[in-house]
Amino acid sequence: MDNFIVSARKYRPATFETVVGQQHITNTLKNAIKNNQLAQAFLFCGPRGVGKTTCARILAKTINCQNLSSQVEACGECDSCRSFLQGNSFSIHELDAASNNSVDDIRSLIEQVRIPPQTGKYKIYIIDEVHMLSQAAFNAFLKTLEEPPSYAIFILATTEKHKILPTILSRCQIFDFNRIRVEDMASHLASIAGKESVEFDNDGLHLIAQKADGGLRDALSMFDQIVSFSNRNVSYKAVIDNLNILDYDYYFRVTESLLQEDVANTLLIFDEILSNGFDGNNFINGLASHFRNLLVGKDESTLKLLEVSEGIRQKYLAQSKAASASFLLSALNIANHCDLNYKNSKNQRLQVELSLIKICHISSALTLSASPEALKKKPDSAVKTQEIPEKTNSDNQEKTSPAKEEQPYSSPDPVLAIVSEPVAEKPVPPPAEKPKITIQPLKSAPSIIPNLNDLSGSTGKVEEDTPKYVSGESREPFTSERLIEIWNAYAADIKKTGKINLFTIMTANPPTLLDDFKIELVIENRIQEELLMIEKIDLLNFLRLKLENFGVDIITRQAEQNEKKRLYTSHEKYQHMAAKNPTLEEFRKKFNLDVN
Repeated sequence: MDNFIVSARKYRPATFETVVGQQHITNTLKNAIKNNQLAQAFLFCGPRGVGKTTCARILAKTINCQNLSSQVEACGECDSCRSFLQGNSFSIHELDAASNNSVDDIRSLIEQVRIPPQTGKYKIYIIDEVHMLSQAAFNAFLKTLEEPPSYAIFILATTEKHKILPTILSRCQIFDFNRIRVEDMASHLASIAGKESVEFDNDGLHLIAQKADGGLRDALSMFDQIVSFSNRNVSYKAVIDNLNILDYDYYFRVTESLLQEDVANTLLIFDEILSNGFDGNNFINGLASHFRNLLVGKDESTLKLLEVSEGIRQKYLAQSKAASASFLLSALNIANHCDLNYKNSKNQRLQVELSLIKICHISSALTLSASPEALKKKPDSAVKTQEIPEKTNSDNQEKTSPAKEEQPYSSPDPVLAIVSEPVAEKPVPPPAEKPKITIQPLKSAPSIIPNLNDLSGSTGKVEEDTPKYVSGESREPFTSERLIEIWNAYAADIKKTGKINLFTIMTANPPTLLDDFKIELVIENRIQEELLMIEKIDLLNFLRLKLENFGVDIITRQAEQNEKKRLYTSHEKYQHMAAKNPTLEEFRKKFNLDVN
């Protein structure tokens, strides 16, 4: 127990070559060292457990190594490498910004930067979790980061790049670390298992790699846990039992029951899953992912996108051939709706069960829609739509012919029924003998679609029967007294609704009737004009209907300076009073009074 070291520390990469899944970064750093083109500041950013701090330490050790290999790797034997491995190097300093994030900590670091390195060519500062620095600490760090001494190199690491100031980002070379692929992690775990003499199977290692979600440190922690749990035998069963993961076998069984439309067995499997302590939302999300994998597996060229072991990949390939693409797309849609509504549902188990029952009946629905009987019904229904209900002019009740009572479907719109009348089944007559088309179903609505055979007579009748004030052509004359009466009535109505400012505008100056039914209203400023424009449409509609004249329009005119001006503000009232009584101004100045 005293000598036990967790795998994440014991097998931490010591050279660029041993870094897993970040070759695009390690190759760039090696070339920069080889060509002596090192920047003064690096920023390593990416998710947790992908090797940011590890690469920063390898870079710092390699820069100061006195005997670089031909592959640009640190030798591990020189004084600089040994002091770094022992943790007592005077040229490489590591600062945790999460616990040292104040201005004083950064000022102390800046003071250390001024001292040249005692051993080695460079003095390197690794600042981990740099996004935790305060705003003031960032500002204090800016100048030193932009123009450090020639021997100083800063390596910053962070998981949250968006929290770093743009002024810091612009001073660094930025390296974005990727999530480590499942295949790479599984291979690395297999190599560690071989070194530790641990039995394993590939399916179990792939499951650990998928659960780690791209972070190798998380995968190594789970690997140590399962090694202890299973007594050094990392099997697929041990992984799903220890990590509480829904087995692939559950999803394959559920999908097989859904394809066979076996509702009872599907619900029994779901009950077994709940009895094992799994959440319904976790199950429906996993089932949606399973359907997605089946869609991907329908084409052998995309089968490589499945991040699973070879045995599981072959199972997906076999089941994808039994499920149609239409079934999988419909099932994905149902599962997605269930996931969205799961948290808001009061009976969450019923929500999942209803979704499973719907998925069970997808195959029947697809078969029914594609059957020949269903396809034959569509032209028959189109032919029978020729029978159109007639409406009586007296009570507007439909009279349905016996042929229509037998038809399974009819268009609710008579016009659509006429359009849908099949033409291909009837012989086309010669152009000279073509009869005139008559439309009879629209007897009850002569004002909307008149009879096409008697268009002129029906149009004239419509024009005679329609009142002029409805059609918008009325120009009845009216007097100024009548205008003011209607005007004041509208003003009284808006006063009741609380529009006091508009009521004041309408009643301050009476409207004036001009030629061509123009109504002029005198206003005092632009504010009144804007208020009136807001109400203008409703006011015009009211006046036109009451006066039966649709030529009415309202124009405004701003009052001239010589006309009576209203006093609104306290300053205007005081100026008016001071003009009448000059001693009032002397009184105000004598006692140092304010106008307000």
